[in-house]
Amino acid sequence: MKFSEQWLRSWVSPPASRDDLIAQLSMAGLEVDDVEPVAGQFSGVVVGEVLATERHPDADKLNVCRVSNGQEEFQVVCGAPNVRAGLKIPFAMIGAKLPGDFTIKKAKLRGVESQGMLCSASELSVSEDNAGLMELPSDAPVGKDFRDYLGLDDVSIDVDLTPNRGDCLSIAGLAREVGALYGVPVHALDVPPAQVSIEDVRPIEVVEPSACPRYVGRVLKNVDLSRPTPQWMVERLRRSGIRSIDAAVDVTNYVMLELGQPMHAFDLNEIKGGIRVRLAQPDEKLVLLDGQEITLRPDTLVIADHERALAIAGIMGGEYSGVSAITADLFLESAFFDPIAVAGKARSYGLHTDSSHRFERGVDFDLPRRAMERATALLVDIVGGEPGPVIEIASAEHLPVKTPITLRSERIEQVLGLRLESDEVERLLKGLALTVESTDENHWKIGVPSHRFDIAIEVDLIEELARLYGYNRLPTRFPQARLAPKGYAEARTGLSQFRHQLVARGYQEAITYSFIDEKTFKLFSPTLDPVLLANPISQDMAAMRASLWPGLVKVLQHNLNRQQSRVRLFESGLRFVGSLDDLAQERVLAGLISGPRSPESWNAGSERVDFFDIKGDVESLLGCGENVGDFTFVAAEHPALHPGQTARIERDGRLVGYVGALHPELLKALDLDQPVYVFEVLLGEAEQRYLPRFQELSRYPEVRRDLAVLVNIEVSSADVLSVVRDKAGEYLVDLRLFDVYQGKGIDPLRKSLAVGLTWQHPSRTLTDEEINETTQKILVSLEERFNATLRK
Repeated sequence: MKFSEQWLRSWVSPPASRDDLIAQLSMAGLEVDDVEPVAGQFSGVVVGEVLATERHPDADKLNVCRVSNGQEEFQVVCGAPNVRAGLKIPFAMIGAKLPGDFTIKKAKLRGVESQGMLCSASELSVSEDNAGLMELPSDAPVGKDFRDYLGLDDVSIDVDLTPNRGDCLSIAGLAREVGALYGVPVHALDVPPAQVSIEDVRPIEVVEPSACPRYVGRVLKNVDLSRPTPQWMVERLRRSGIRSIDAAVDVTNYVMLELGQPMHAFDLNEIKGGIRVRLAQPDEKLVLLDGQEITLRPDTLVIADHERALAIAGIMGGEYSGVSAITADLFLESAFFDPIAVAGKARSYGLHTDSSHRFERGVDFDLPRRAMERATALLVDIVGGEPGPVIEIASAEHLPVKTPITLRSERIEQVLGLRLESDEVERLLKGLALTVESTDENHWKIGVPSHRFDIAIEVDLIEELARLYGYNRLPTRFPQARLAPKGYAEARTGLSQFRHQLVARGYQEAITYSFIDEKTFKLFSPTLDPVLLANPISQDMAAMRASLWPGLVKVLQHNLNRQQSRVRLFESGLRFVGSLDDLAQERVLAGLISGPRSPESWNAGSERVDFFDIKGDVESLLGCGENVGDFTFVAAEHPALHPGQTARIERDGRLVGYVGALHPELLKALDLDQPVYVFEVLLGEAEQRYLPRFQELSRYPEVRRDLAVLVNIEVSSADVLSVVRDKAGEYLVDLRLFDVYQGKGIDPLRKSLAVGLTWQHPSRTLTDEEINETTQKILVSLEERFNATLRK
């Protein structure tokens, strides 16, 4: 809502500076977006009158004018196309300062002396119109200071209103707010009914009363639209961001800005029969005032006559019935349209108008008749005319019902944290035109006026009290509560611990969208069917992700495109697996690494990361060193991962996740030229841990044996360690695989696994015989299970 400060102060004038007024509006929830001067800075410009003109003797496009400032006459050379005798214009005299720090001096143009300058609107930064001189009304007082004449020491204030505050989309609504904020009276308009001079009416039929509960119409005959709109109205419209068109349109726009009621003026002679408020017919067309032809949908409410649609209700009028320079008779319309009936309709046709902006947010349903009388009075005063009687069609059962609201002082104190005195509560609410009836010392019954759609329950009233009292004045109190200690599951590791662990290992957290494009979905999950969105934000976000890898790879590409080759990322979130009817939302943690193993440094090599780097990160994350045998890595296949560099993470035979390198074909499809390693684990499985148990330290020495066994290359080291652990007995305290060897001196189909076993008894020293016997059991079991032999 853009408005003139002077116009607002003509309704309500608080004893406050401009800055204070703007600050109070913003603090009350009516945020001021912009404040602009209505004209540039200039001085020495008066209202002048062109007395005579004659052609410049040496220039066809210049005129030599005789100009009066009310006391003297001056010779001025002017090239404006609209200069003529009798014209009143802004006249910058010698010594005047114009915007841009330009000073008017005596000059000669093509040999003819010029004693000043006749100004256009753009030269004074009043508007962008530079087609010619700014023409002033014939009654403009010659010699009067131009700034004072138009009241240009003013600003346009642009307020960004939230959708629930449609009542403030008018000077009347803003004045009501300012009056309540400062506790000063509002000088509201007195709008008496117009004197009816003719009996002409047009029948009105409201076919859709639920969408249009109130419709008001009036005939106004014998208007003279050749008369100009008064300068004061043109200026107020301009300062509110609306261009003057003609008197009929200007008046309806002015009433909309002044009172908040959108109106429309039809050419009466273009209306066939009467007015019908109905839904559009199938394939019905309408040429709008802006010239575009649209095909109306059947759910669109229209204003029609007995032959065709004349306007889209609450949005825009049609060209057929629009007012023109030859219009002599008007039909004025003022209505209340249900916000739900018009919501979204303008946007669906690619439109947005001041009327639709207001009707979608809610207009005062008791305002149409008052607005009709105000518009009639303005039109009769400006263009003459003979008004007919007002015809009103109202459907009481479809009009909004305002039920009184009970307000309790204890509830005010509970919500706001302070106690307001009864007198203060009543003063603040009455300032908003609410009716306040005290039922007892601490309770009130509040009647809500028709212009406040946003007040329906008690907390709405409390919000109003907070706004008017001042959010910045509300006390600051910390919440108090008696809370019992919450149990902590020690056997569970939280997501925050995983985050800290990964950050400590050089990862950075990423947050990506849960939606990806269908093509990328198929690249990573070719065996799954994507769950597609019915109304995606874009085609690149049409499918719900079945893995977090696509989002992380997209972040990797973003970094690589900016010369950041060493990347370590992780993300936690949901993946969506299944169909829309049976959709599983799984909490997962995923990571990605690519590029050099270490940051560039004088003591670091240029080796690149490999499978074992990311496997080590996952082992650290899952705490495998603390829970030996809890999680296992099993060679596996995954459609998005490299064969031979893929491991399935399991826990007691259950799938926990995958770790591995992205498939070369996938890298090629994604235009990635360096290996990428990823992991993804289910958080539900990873978070659950076994509690460690304290065991008294033994005072007796450890005994260590190292074994190197030869097995087939297909045998998993995890399987070998499992057998060793099973046969090593209860006194085994450490088991480590410290070497894997293939090469010279060994059968090409076999490999050497070297393991270190450490035993320790809690209460005595173990003998060599016991250790040798146990070692022999291990070797026998390995031979039986894997055909393993001891390496010589």
